Amino acid sequence: MTAKNSSLTTSRKFDKVCEILDKNHHDPARLIPILQQVQDFYRYLPEDVLTFIATSLSTPPSHVYGVATFYAHFTLKPKGKHTIRLCDGTACHVRGSEKNLNALYERLKLSPSQHTTDDMLFTVETVSCLGACGLAPVIVVDEKVYGSVTPEEAVALVENIIAEENAAAAA
Repeated sequence: MTAKNSSLTTSRKFDKVCEILDKNHHDPARLIPILQQVQDFYRYLPEDVLTFIATSLSTPPSHVYGVATFYAHFTLKPKGKHTIRLCDGTACHVRGSEKNLNALYERLKLSPSQHTTDDMLFTVETVSCLGACGLAPVIVVDEKVYGSVTPEEAVALVENIIAEENAAAAA
C-alpha cells in the first residue's frame, strides 16, 4: 500500500466520525451520544477513533477514554454483527442458563476467554440480569427477547441467523 493509499484509507475511516461530530456540533457535553453513535457504526470504540474524538472536541484523551470505560454499554473490543446476551441472574441460573451458554460456546467454538467468533458474526455475552425473571432462562439476540430457552433452542436461534446470513450473501 502506498503512502497516498494509506492516507486515503485513514481519511475514509474518520469520515463517519466527522459526520457524527458535526451532527453533534462538536459539543464536548454530547460526548456520550457521540460515543454511542460511533459504537453503533463500528460496533465498538477503536482506540484511534477515541483519540480522534478527543482531539476534535479539544478534550483530554484520558477523559474520553474514562467515559468509554466507565459505562458498561461501551466496548473497546470488536463485537460480532449479532450480539447474544444470556442472563445469568439467580432465576435464569437456577433454570439452566449455564447449559445454554455452554451449548452456544460449543456451537460457535467460543470460550470464556473468546466471546466473538472469528468471522465476526456473533458475540456471546453474559449479563447479571435482563429484568425478565419470569421468562427464565432468558436470551436476548440483537435486542429481541427469548424466554424459557433450552440449549437446543439457543443453538437453533444461531442456526437460523446463519441460514439468513447465508441466504442474504447468496442473493
